Amino acid sequence: MKFETLIIGAGAAGMMCAAHAGPNVLVIDHAKAPGEKIRISGGGRCNFTNMHTGPQNFISNNSHFAKSALKRYTQWDFLALVESYGIAWHEKTLGQLFCDVSAKEIIAMMLSEMDKAKAQLWLQTSVEDITYDDGRFIVRTNKDGRNITLDVKNLVVACGGKSIPKMGATGFGYQIASQFDLPVITPRPGLVPLTFSDDKFKPLAGVAAPARVSANDASFDEALLFTHRGLSGPAILQASSYWHEGEEIMVNLDPNRTLFPNLQAQRQTDGRKALTTVLGQHIPARLVDYLRDDLKLDGNLADQSDAALSALCERLAGWELRPAGSEGYRTAEVTLGGVDTDALSSKTMAAKTVPGLFFIGECVDVTGWLGGYNFQWAWSSGWAAGQAIAASYAAS
Repeated sequence: MKFETLIIGAGAAGMMCAAHAGPNVLVIDHAKAPGEKIRISGGGRCNFTNMHTGPQNFISNNSHFAKSALKRYTQWDFLALVESYGIAWHEKTLGQLFCDVSAKEIIAMMLSEMDKAKAQLWLQTSVEDITYDDGRFIVRTNKDGRNITLDVKNLVVACGGKSIPKMGATGFGYQIASQFDLPVITPRPGLVPLTFSDDKFKPLAGVAAPARVSANDASFDEALLFTHRGLSGPAILQASSYWHEGEEIMVNLDPNRTLFPNLQAQRQTDGRKALTTVLGQHIPARLVDYLRDDLKLDGNLADQSDAALSALCERLAGWELRPAGSEGYRTAEVTLGGVDTDALSSKTMAAKTVPGLFFIGECVDVTGWLGGYNFQWAWSSGWAAGQAIAASYAAS
């Protein structure tokens, strides 16, 4: 069967590309339903973009690569699309935009956009083999147990990364890149909880606190959550993308530097109270109890000199920890690394050495922060590839 364009992957990037790639487009996916990551994202309400999206919110070996697509199809463009479908939305925090009702509204919107473009969708379809001959891709597929060979001019790889394998995620996109001799930056889990040996934080499981978490040169001020296996919460997930195994992270439990003056003031009014009691008004009491021996939190507040309080606050603002590892792809929200951007056009997402081959979305070495940025990269990169394919068709 002949098609102008075959898109492998019916996720955010693949569906957006299909809506813009011109005539005779087929999208295939091995899943039973399209947009599965959209469906589960944001607690079922889909954090579909971020108002503050810019190149600075992405990690890549080439920090400039994402600029073109993000500038040409912005968060405001996607928001206009959402509003044109009457989908109610709200800003949660830090520019994160969510559906009021359900992530399924975003999936339905993208399927409608595909329908308008007359793109076809085959689900429960797997790719068996890809060859390239005389400027066309021959793709052997299996659909519902039937072998179907496709003959296409453009092949768009939009099958994501390795994160959340229980949903069927694999490294198939990287295999395709390697088959066509495109370099791949070693993938690793991103936006992922960090683990510690010896059940270090098990007694604190469920405790949350505002914190500034730093890894290498990146710092994030958000919530920190202690778990049975280690640390999670938005601040940890963000920092995890900048952390490498064997390195330390820094946890600052007093990011606004208000603890020292507050303790000084309370020494005048609550001096007879135990230091741990007063500290528990600023930091979760269970955490204070956990740190009691290590920080020698003895005596009443009145017994503490300015020097002692200052030293305590410095310790709480500079808690150095060395994670044993991460929870891995099982719970990682994204995959860092991917197809090397040096091998792709930043304007079209096309491979520089293989005419008609495109890579979009998560399988590319562009990874966003937590908070809707990765969806915006999917929309923007999918749109860029779709525009390029439609333009080449119109010119032919």
